[in-house]
Amino acid sequence: MLINITNHSKRGAFDMLTDQSINRWLKELVSKYPDLSLCRNDIVAAYQCLSQSFRASGKLLVCGNGGSAADSEHIVGELMKGFMSKRPLPSNRRSLLESVFKEEGLYLADHLQGGLPAISLVSHSAFLTAYSNDVAADMVFAQQVYGLAKTEDVLLAISTSGNSGNVVRAVQVARALGVSTIGLTGSDGGKLAELCTVAIRVPWDKTPDIQERHLPIYHTLCMMVEQEFFEGEDEGLLARVNEGEGYV
Repeated sequence: MLINITNHSKRGAFDMLTDQSINRWLKELVSKYPDLSLCRNDIVAAYQCLSQSFRASGKLLVCGNGGSAADSEHIVGELMKGFMSKRPLPSNRRSLLESVFKEEGLYLADHLQGGLPAISLVSHSAFLTAYSNDVAADMVFAQQVYGLAKTEDVLLAISTSGNSGNVVRAVQVARALGVSTIGLTGSDGGKLAELCTVAIRVPWDKTPDIQERHLPIYHTLCMMVEQEFFEGEDEGLLARVNEGEGYV
């Protein structure tokens, strides 16, 4: 069971990051990857999309192929546990666990962390192989979106070309269901740029170059939502990033 993130927030009820805090994150990203300055507005829009979803008790679905499948897993790993923060449970949740399980409840409370709900659609090997064999390989992510997605959710679709068939099909279904979509792709953008609510188009054409920029982008997005829901408006999280420290 994933404990509701609203019970972990140290900030005011459902406050997004201020423009000043957002600008600090983008300045940090662009200082390391100056070429990503072209993506600035779309990265901000993607953060806002994720924030609105999590504040509405939504979840993130992520899909991609090959290296982008690995990125899908990576993103979920940063959201579902502490990334740059340990995300300790608040006192009311600790008390709940202790009241139900006594000493074992203390152990549970000490080892649980706040989680932002996220699912990698590439992880379900039994389903993926069965659906590819029995129905259609290009529909494996689309079927999962159809079965899992709610209107408050977000689908993050990763494709360096923007034209990966199974990723495009997933976005088409999400769009039809009224689910917000974020495309993470290359300079051309492909079909994803036309379909997605927000399209982050890295200004490179070769797959390795594009994937090398995808990682700092989604790391920044993960750190931004982590700050919003677990750190507050203080500069502690960004300070640890600048110092090269973190909880991973």
